[in-house]
Amino acid sequence: MEVILLERVEKLGSIGDVVSVKAGFGRNFLLPKGKALRSTAANKKIFEAQREQIVARNEEAKEAANGVATDLDGKKYVLIRQASDMGVLYGSVSSRDIADAATADGFAVSRSQVVLDKPLKALGLHDVKVVLHPEVSVSVTVNIARTEEEAEAQERGEDVLGQKDEIPEEDKLETAEDFFEEDDAPVEAASEEA
Repeated sequence: MEVILLERVEKLGSIGDVVSVKAGFGRNFLLPKGKALRSTAANKKIFEAQREQIVARNEEAKEAANGVATDLDGKKYVLIRQASDMGVLYGSVSSRDIADAATADGFAVSRSQVVLDKPLKALGLHDVKVVLHPEVSVSVTVNIARTEEEAEAQERGEDVLGQKDEIPEEDKLETAEDFFEEDDAPVEAASEEA
């Protein structure tokens, strides 16, 4: 299926390009979202007549996205989740959770603008890409922790998973002989008597 792009689509082309796409991608994504028109003689004439308006509308949207991008770029969001002692989350952090955190901070971010290859399932700091416009993207940092104190420690660069309770020096055993009491008979001697 050949389509005329009405906006820049990543890895496909920019405004006005006539590209060949798979029928399902064109029919289910590009056409319903208004990102493209079918490449017919009538649609080519319509596009050429409205080209300046489409480009101007795209530039306005890009400028608005750039304004939001300057404030959003580099933001850090703390998400508190339950996790095991090994740092694996019992659930996961999805694009919806990140979009909700950004929206609560005053930015209009939808979950479709948050780019995650797969849900986040571990504690720690994660850099996440947010696409505000096809030509404007920013990076935010998501700090996933079990508590606010742990989030602050991760922010400082401390390894919260490596902080296991240390055994006090007086409770540590130096050798195997320290484990047995003096009046206990060794196992070998007991077996010879039997």
